[in-house]
Amino acid sequence: MTSEITLFVNPTAGRGRGAHAAQPAAAALRAAGFSVRTVIGEDAGDALRRARAAVDGETGALIAVGGDGLVSLALQAVAGTRTPLGVIAVGTGNDFARALGLPVRAPAAAGALVADALKGARVRAVDLGRVGATWFGTVLASGFDSRVNDRGNRMRRPAGRLKYNLAMIAELAAFRPIPYRLRLDDGRVRELEATLIAVGNGPSYGGGMRICAGADLTDGLFDVTVVGDCGRATLLKVFPRVYRGTHLDHPKVTVHRAARVELAAQDVTGYADGERLGALPLVAECVPGAVRVLGP
Repeated sequence: MTSEITLFVNPTAGRGRGAHAAQPAAAALRAAGFSVRTVIGEDAGDALRRARAAVDGETGALIAVGGDGLVSLALQAVAGTRTPLGVIAVGTGNDFARALGLPVRAPAAAGALVADALKGARVRAVDLGRVGATWFGTVLASGFDSRVNDRGNRMRRPAGRLKYNLAMIAELAAFRPIPYRLRLDDGRVRELEATLIAVGNGPSYGGGMRICAGADLTDGLFDVTVVGDCGRATLLKVFPRVYRGTHLDHPKVTVHRAARVELAAQDVTGYADGERLGALPLVAECVPGAVRVLGP
């Protein structure tokens, strides 16, 4: 493994934590004897081009410094290659780092862990989801949660989580069950009405909401969580339980496991790793060992 390492930085992650986090992370890597090159894109497209160029140039590792949005970009660059991915998680959600058991919002500790992993060649392969040419590490969301995202993204004010809280209240007021068509590995088409369907490669989204609490990054399968047709009152009772994963015990919730998932519904957008994929129908495939990650 070459001693030149690439830091892939989002300076705006976590309200500026990305820029500050790059310094202790780089210091830990340099102290371990690595040469560090920093890549910062002008926008998402430019950042991805630069990350792919670093991978094509055989960098020793791509270290993503930011939140799940930047990790999502990094996955597009390293998936299917031999280049290992490190994560310095300093964003708002950090769900991919949580799934890997990595430090969150502790850049010096995360940098030291990455340096130790590089020196000890501690690299493990984990699964990724793929929709078309787009890779994802955590959850593909569709339904009530993705409509909250749609509404929040259209709102110019307020900023941060408050915007999405207000979007959730607005969507609750307007919500109606969604007719879905779901096809899993068995080939059977399931016609059902549901509040949401989440396809989990990892267990959580939205900063620790364990919507697919049993998902395992190394089993070659998605956990598909279906929250059935439930009224607003039931949804308000069930949804807070998602942070503990205990919503899975509710009679309106079912879980399937599959390597390939086809989702179709009218006027529903799919989001993966918090990033917009596009309108359903979508087909997601679990690709075993698609990315090599640094860590414990």
